[in-house]
Amino acid sequence: MIPQLVTYHQRRRDGRWLRLYVPVVPVALLLSPLLLVAGLAGLVACLVFRVSPVGALRGTAQVLWALPGSRFEIEQGRTAVLVSVR
Repeated sequence: MIPQLVTYHQRRRDGRWLRLYVPVVPVALLLSPLLLVAGLAGLVACLVFRVSPVGALRGTAQVLWALPGSRFEIEQGRTAVLVSVR
């Protein structure tokens, strides 16, 4: 299942949490021109480094399928960031 919502939490300096909900599909549609350029750059990189483009695409798809339910937490000093993928 492809992730549909990313939740971003950041603890501010005053101790309160900033919470953002980012829908994946509308953001992907807005950024699709950049995704097309990134895809072409990835294809060129695969050809330059002699990596199978199909294998690279399969690996990327496996990472995307594994993302739902993932949580990334970073804390440094008084700043904390939590990203969860649903």
